[in-house]
Amino acid sequence: MPHPLLLTTLLLIASNVFMTFAWYGHLKNFTHSPWYVAALVSWGIALFEYLLQVPANRIGYTELSLGQLKILQEVITLSVFVPFAVLYMDQPLKLDYLYAALCLMGAVFFIFRA
Repeated sequence: MPHPLLLTTLLLIASNVFMTFAWYGHLKNFTHSPWYVAALVSWGIALFEYLLQVPANRIGYTELSLGQLKILQEVITLSVFVPFAVLYMDQPLKLDYLYAALCLMGAVFFIFRA
């Protein structure tokens, strides 16, 4: 069995992939559909996000504080979102993503320091 932190991280990465597609994928794929169709599809995708996210948080909470778990989630969210935005949604790669990552590094420092 993998270490709880590794398992938590892997589950959160997979969860974030589903979450990102659920939250933003409809902006590309369902632009001509009514909003409720996009919402239903998004909810279907989000189910898989929750099926991964809930156990990830339960496992992670055995090793991490609640704050550490949340900051880990935010770092993973940005790490998944940037490639999604650039590669899937054809958005330009901006320095703002780097600045956001630097801010998150500060959050990681403060929440994980002993």
